[in-house]
Amino acid sequence: MSGWWRQHCGSGIQKKKKRACVFSNMAAARRLKRVAVSQPGFLTLNPKVGPTDLVSSRRKRVNKNKKKNWNKYSDVQDVEEFLEDVRHQERTTGGLLSEKSDDSLFFLDVGQPKKVEEKEAAEPVKGKKRKGKSSRPLRIDLILQHDSRVAPPKDVLAYQKPNAKKLRRAAERAEKLAAKGVVPRSKKRLLNRPVVDRTSKKTETEANNNPERDFYDIWGQETKDLGEPWYLQQTRKKLVKRPEKLNEKPSVLPAVEVIAPGGSYNPDFFSHQELLREAHEVEVKKKKVEDKIERQLAYNKEDTATEETILREQVEGLVEESEEEEEKEDAPKEDGEEVAVGAIAVADKKTERQRKREKAEKMKEQQRLAERRQTEQQQQLFQLRSIKTSIKQQEEKTQVRQKRRKAKEEAQKAQPRRLGKLKFQPQDMEVQLSDELAGSLRQLKPEGSVLMDRFKSLQKRNLIEPRERAKFKRRLKVKYVEKRAFKEIS
Repeated sequence: MSGWWRQHCGSGIQKKKKRACVFSNMAAARRLKRVAVSQPGFLTLNPKVGPTDLVSSRRKRVNKNKKKNWNKYSDVQDVEEFLEDVRHQERTTGGLLSEKSDDSLFFLDVGQPKKVEEKEAAEPVKGKKRKGKSSRPLRIDLILQHDSRVAPPKDVLAYQKPNAKKLRRAAERAEKLAAKGVVPRSKKRLLNRPVVDRTSKKTETEANNNPERDFYDIWGQETKDLGEPWYLQQTRKKLVKRPEKLNEKPSVLPAVEVIAPGGSYNPDFFSHQELLREAHEVEVKKKKVEDKIERQLAYNKEDTATEETILREQVEGLVEESEEEEEKEDAPKEDGEEVAVGAIAVADKKTERQRKREKAEKMKEQQRLAERRQTEQQQQLFQLRSIKTSIKQQEEKTQVRQKRRKAKEEAQKAQPRRLGKLKFQPQDMEVQLSDELAGSLRQLKPEGSVLMDRFKSLQKRNLIEPRERAKFKRRLKVKYVEKRAFKEIS
């Protein structure tokens, strides 16, 4: 019976003992607070509230093990009243009353001091205001006046400097450099500044009616410097120098190319024939390109497949198949016999005598090559004249190649560059045959397009990349439907 009691009821008894111990500790804490408040040294400014009233009465016994009961049944009113009383004492007296001395709290009342009777016959002093209601401060000023005796908190940020540690290190470094006689870069720049002549008079504006004044175009591209270069540079008013590369044109070709004399409406016979010859050469080149493509795509008609060649190709290999199989069967037997007869070749090991002989021959060969190289170097001393001649010829060849390269670069400037994925295609020459020439401008037939000519000119001068018209691909087929009104007519 005793064992069963210990097993089932022992844990419950222990829990009750623990709970009783916790509540006894809480009661002891409350008792200690009541004792502290009831001490003679604790004073309150509110006469209605006594020291004993700050301690709350006996509370309701609640289970504090659950978290939801902490705020619900925790009474902190006594703590708040105590702290508020402490703050009130600090505001009014500058500290706790219990810590103040008796001389600062009490004074000896000896009654009102005797007033000196002023003479009635004395005349009032001029310029002195009479004391009365007008000299008293207003009620609103008294309300707004700061009556708290608590010292304002110290502003820590007012004593802090940003990057104080960094600035202190920089100052220490500057002191060390100054002790060594090293001048900082900033001071060097100030010392190297151009000296300005303060005594010289400022340039006065010239009169508009002065015929000897400089001409200045206000609509021109160049701006007139109206100040010192150093001043303009420091005030950011000086224009940035334009790179020379931006002044270079992408092409040396003119914006509008003049047509050849043979393209006139009434040209000379020889100039017209020269223009026709150039157009003929262009067409011949196009014809050659087309013929080359046709030759590459052409095929021999004799190699065209016929029914006989197709049948021969399909039957090929079927008739000779049996003979090849018989040969394959006989081949392994012969190979096996040859393998058995053949012997493995094993390299003989060299003797020490042979190794020494090979080493001596190798050293002799190296010595012979070294002597030959030395002899060739000595022979070159007698060939200085021929060597100078060869060097001179190489320099001449190099100069010729450089001139050729420069000429090629100059020629490339007049050619359109590859700016995109498409290559520039020149416009067709606008030329009229001999029978199409007109005798006057009225009878002249217009050729080409001005818009296309300008577009091709921009491409040729490398201002825009070559382009082609976007291909419109219709996704859906167009469906034609006859309307009812049209059906009635038809």
